[in-house]
Amino acid sequence: MADDKPGKTMLFTEQLIQDGETIVAYCPELDISSCGDTIAQARANLQTALRLFLEEAAKMGTLRQILLEAGYDTDAQVLYSPTISVERRELILAEPVAEYLT
Repeated sequence: MADDKPGKTMLFTEQLIQDGETIVAYCPELDISSCGDTIAQARANLQTALRLFLEEAAKMGTLRQILLEAGYDTDAQVLYSPTISVERRELILAEPVAEYLT
């Protein structure tokens, strides 16, 4: 299988979210997250979670299907993240909604 060839690289989106004292690192393409006390720790833990998830999916024979459903081209040497853009956007809350926040 093309998925199992050594030397492939997978690029993914990483979102970092502050949750109290904890940093959450999240990969939306595969809906996987991990956390840590620091950004570096959260990033390392996300890498570990992704690696373990992908290894288990490979063992179960579902890796290719999971990656295809997430939008990856599994035949490429570099598996590019299908995410087009991640940015902070603004939404003005209507008065009925905003009232619940006061």
